[in-house]
Amino acid sequence: MGNASSMLTQYDIEEVQEHCNKLFSQQEIVSLFQKFCQLDRNSKGFISADEFLSVPEFAMNPLSQRLLKMVDGLNFKDFVAFLSAFSAKASLHHKIEFIFKLYDVDCNRKVSFNHIIEVLGDLSSSFISDEEREQVLCQLLQEAGYTRNSLLTLDDCIKVLDKSGIRMDVEVPVD
Repeated sequence: MGNASSMLTQYDIEEVQEHCNKLFSQQEIVSLFQKFCQLDRNSKGFISADEFLSVPEFAMNPLSQRLLKMVDGLNFKDFVAFLSAFSAKASLHHKIEFIFKLYDVDCNRKVSFNHIIEVLGDLSSSFISDEEREQVLCQLLQEAGYTRNSLLTLDDCIKVLDKSGIRMDVEVPVD
């Protein structure tokens, strides 16, 4: 695919589709490529943290600093793979895997009570108190057989969140 200013070939589109488990149509991939090229202002072939922050919706997201660790330096294929967690076609397992990476702040493949509380605080600090947040999380963990001292693996998070009905779908606008 070369640099970001090059055109996508049919082969490139199919390769990206395979890379993201066919969660996006060919037309959606072309639209995503156009957005990628807009973000990649210097046509380097990857998007920097600063370029991601130029998107107001991203910059205003309470989790933007955590997300930046996941997206800084993504090439187009990895950009699409990152966005695939938000596809309506993505499995619940795929979505939970994405969420797990967001909570795994020190990248040790384990999530602590405090990691979860930090992220929940970023998301809900103005809506509920720290005590209420901790109480809800303790109850959720207890119902799944864990305590506030448990270190959760991805499989544990799947067990906890599997029945939660997570919704994090974003529609890709097709021009």
